[in-house]
Amino acid sequence: MQKHLLAGISDIGRLAGNMAVHAEALNPHFGYFYTVKKVSARRRSKYQSMQLLETDQFGKVLLLDGITQLGDKCDGHYHEPMVHPAFCSHPLPEAVLVIGGGDGGILREVLRYPCVKRVEVAELDKGVIAFAEKHLPRVHGGAFSDSRVHINVTDGRPFVEAHPAEFDVVIMDMTDPSGPSALLYTREFFEAVTRSFRNSRGIFIMHTESPVSRPEAFACIQRTLRASFARVTPLYLYIPMYGTLWSITLCSPTIDVSRITAASIDRRLSRYGIGNLEVYSGAVHRAMQTPYPYIDRLLRRSGRLITDAKPRFPDD
Repeated sequence: MQKHLLAGISDIGRLAGNMAVHAEALNPHFGYFYTVKKVSARRRSKYQSMQLLETDQFGKVLLLDGITQLGDKCDGHYHEPMVHPAFCSHPLPEAVLVIGGGDGGILREVLRYPCVKRVEVAELDKGVIAFAEKHLPRVHGGAFSDSRVHINVTDGRPFVEAHPAEFDVVIMDMTDPSGPSALLYTREFFEAVTRSFRNSRGIFIMHTESPVSRPEAFACIQRTLRASFARVTPLYLYIPMYGTLWSITLCSPTIDVSRITAASIDRRLSRYGIGNLEVYSGAVHRAMQTPYPYIDRLLRRSGRLITDAKPRFPDD
């Protein structure tokens, strides 16, 4: 479940002409907005508030604690790159763990692969799942009812630590690294993820912040991943519902995702019977790996290693 920084600045206000807008800060210095037709549902769980907005640009939008998580009109811009690059790089992804992902969008894409036999979901907030099941059918597409899916209402870290040598692919779809999710971004947690792989061909995927709006966090996560995995491949993409350039990173002990060719990606998508994607293809797989020069310089600066003892990021 993706989440932007600075929930306190997020608000629903008015533009000229009495048009309602949702305005959201990406850091203390800039942000974005979109128009809102109405707030159609509200609920509070044990952990957070939930709102469903009807919007012109993104369709139905889920807010958690006032922060944009997804819009059902374009959620594929996030969910497709969080799934397909890994599944088209792994030789046979059968056992999958999704950490977070309570809206069901990740599950929807994972279940498109007929080779998948088992998906464990470790989601702390069962209220998000219930809210999404009721209000976001276009996002989850009935995925929660699939017989291959097992829902575990629990913290992702102890779940990972308690399940060694079980998974081919681990996907972390969590909030930004603060509060309950802070210890899911440390070197110790990433090492636990490697132990959860069924063999050395396991692949781990996570969002890794924006090199534009949170450059220090991005650099720290990249350094920490490189200290934990032999193969680390960042992907760079613009996600409209997050308002800026974003990054998703794939990691593995042995599989070098950067070496998978465009033709190989397209063949695998065809073999699995997957078509009509919004943003992903073989050519896009290659294109997303090319960083701007300023990102190269940012990575060479080598951010601080994030550990259990020091889990905070410089730009928190």
